[in-house]
Order: sequence, then structure tokens, then C-alpha cells
Amino acid sequence: MEPMQRWIMHIDMDAFYASIEQMDQPAFRGKPLIVGEGPRSVVSAASYEARKFGVHSAMPIIKARKLCPDGIFVPVRMKRYVEVSRMVMNALRAFSPIIEQASVDEAYLDATGLERLFGKPEELAQSVKNTVRESTGLTCSVGMAPVKFLAKIASDINKPDGMKIIYPEEVAAFLQALPIGKIPGVGKRTLDVFTAMGIATGNDILRFPREFWERRLGKAGIGIWQRAQGIDSTPVEPYTDPKSESAEHTFAEDTLDRELLHAWLMRHAERVSAKVRSMGVKGRTITLKIKFYDFQSITRSRTLKESTDSTRVLYMTGISLLDSVSPTKKVRLIGLGLSCFTASTDQLSLFGTETDTHAKRDKALDAAIDHIRKRFGTTALMRGKIFASQTGNIKNSCPNARKKPASGHSGA
Repeated sequence: MEPMQRWIMHIDMDAFYASIEQMDQPAFRGKPLIVGEGPRSVVSAASYEARKFGVHSAMPIIKARKLCPDGIFVPVRMKRYVEVSRMVMNALRAFSPIIEQASVDEAYLDATGLERLFGKPEELAQSVKNTVRESTGLTCSVGMAPVKFLAKIASDINKPDGMKIIYPEEVAAFLQALPIGKIPGVGKRTLDVFTAMGIATGNDILRFPREFWERRLGKAGIGIWQRAQGIDSTPVEPYTDPKSESAEHTFAEDTLDRELLHAWLMRHAERVSAKVRSMGVKGRTITLKIKFYDFQSITRSRTLKESTDSTRVLYMTGISLLDSVSPTKKVRLIGLGLSCFTASTDQLSLFGTETDTHAKRDKALDAAIDHIRKRFGTTALMRGKIFASQTGNIKNSCPNARKKPASGHSGA
């Protein structure tokens, strides 16, 4: 008995955020629409009408307005996008329980054996497209291939509302002509190496043996050499444990105001710690991210002896990392993250140390705030530094802030 042919499907929603805005506001349909506003923001999504002007995601809003002065600019409505995303994922579950949500607007589906229920790959792909459209009113593009990375590449070929099937017997020819930059694992630096060697397609990679690429690029070289042959055993993973949680903020104006930076670190600490507590995990590594006015980015991390989900610990560590950077250039963006998760056991030492006293107090305070916000909303209760920052000037609203030690319990 021959082994069953493996099929992986990649589903990619077309201009997802922008399409939702055009669906919800019929007056926007057929017009260049850009999701994102504010002079210091970036484009979150652009409709296909806006893309004709050269507008694309991650582009500064200022540049997008120059390229498309008559475009419609709307704010991000993430809650709405997540709502529609859930509808998409529910639609996909009608075909297979083995679904991996890669982001809010894309997913992988293990389609192996589904031809017995839904017909040939083209028929299955069309059924998926029809079901997503009936469920959400939106179009998607679908790619199918024997391996995961080719399914993703295929879904991008005939966008929007496209479909591309790469059959096993077509894989070699497809990869031979595939531009090297489209192969996963080929970043900008690796692409520069290939360009200098005169390598432009997947076929060019196979002119050299595996050992050559291993010496040249290490494990990454082996992976690229394998993908150039269509080798990819990566499965569709319905669920993976969370690896990190973070939050960041871009300022309306570049700043060196330490109190303002501290206030945003507190905001981030509250958001991140509340999220990890809701997931039932704790983290050991705390990371500070800073982007300066000239777009230079730096990160600083610290790994604690014990895992934590404490707002105070996260905030105080963030402050310490900021002090170690001691920025002299104005800051454009500040972020804070927690990673290296373990399951939360909430066990404290039996000895009455000062550390345990802090830990018990942190736990009680965080639990109380989580309870109040869950019942009355996230803005029902704010810690002192956050409340002060909303007045626009921490120094004026909290004149003694410099004299007091920074504390995550301030004003709670």
C-alpha cells in the first residue's frame, strides 16, 4: 500500500485589515484606504487600490500621505480584526482539526487525506475559499503543496483571491526557477552572499553540495540547501506554548523625559504581567527595547534567578535596564517583554524573608487589580505612575516623584 500523499494548505486573507474596513464601510470600497493614522505611525495595512500608489505596510504614514494624498486613513481597530479572525479560523475547522494559526490573518491546514471528503486539491482549495467568504464576506488566497514552506509561497502567487496548487511532480521545476530571496531562511545578509556568488535561483544553490553550504553558512546553509530540493518535514502545529509576551509604545514626539519613560514602562509592565498571569505562566527573562529618533534600535535583557509574573518586579527590572542604557539620544519607542516561560506554581518559601514579604504583597496587589479590572474594565483602576502620565506631565502632577524610590505599588 502506497503512503498517503502529504498536502499542506496555507490560507492568507487578502489585505485583511483594509478589507474589513471596506466591508464595514461601503463608502470606502473601491477607494485607496490605509489603516493607520497619526504623523508618527506606520501603515498597518493598505487596500489594493492604495498599493497602486506604492503604499505598503510598515511604511511611515507621512510617506504614505505623500504617495497617496487622496487616500482614506483610518485608525487600527484590532478588536474588530481579531473578531473576524476567529470567524476565519472557525470556518477552517469545518475541513480539518489540524490548523495552525500563524497570525491574525493567516493559517496552515493539514490537508492530507482530505481529498476523500472534498475532492481533488483544486476542489478542496475552492471549497475553503468559498466557506471563508460565506462566513466573513472576505476573500482569501490559498496555496497547496506537499510541504509547508511551498504552501506559503504558493498562496502569494495569484493574490488577491488567488489559488495555486504545486503538485509533487512540479516541485523540482518550481524550485529551480524560484528567486532565491523567496526561500525561507534567506535574509538580507544571506542574500548579499548569494548575489556576490552569482546565485539567483533555487537551481543555483544545488550547483554546490551540502557540505559546501554547511561550511559557508552553518546550520542555516543546510536548511536552505534542503529547501532548494523541496525538503521540509515541518508539521502543521495546532497549538504551541507561548514563548514570550511584550508591549511597546511609539511616542508622538521623541523624548528624553525619564519620568515619561518610567510611566510607559509601568504601563507595559502592567499589561505584560496581567497577560502572563491570565495564561498561568511566569517568565525569567525581562527585555527592554528602545528605538531612538534616528531609528537605531537596541535591546537589553536580564534573566532572573526565579520566574516571575509580578508587575513590580517587571517594572523595577525595566527601570534598571533603562538606567544601564542611560540614553542620551531622544527615544522614539520603548518596549518591555517577558520570556522563558514556566508554569506558574505560586509557591513561596516557608521562611519569612523580606523577599517573601514583597512576593506576597505583589501577588495580593496584582490579584486585586486583576479582579477589579476584569469586573469593571481595564481603566477602572490605575497605578499612580500611569495616572500621573495621563495628565500630560508627571513632574507637575507628582512633584515628589524624584524624591521617592520608584515603586510598582504607587497609588494602587
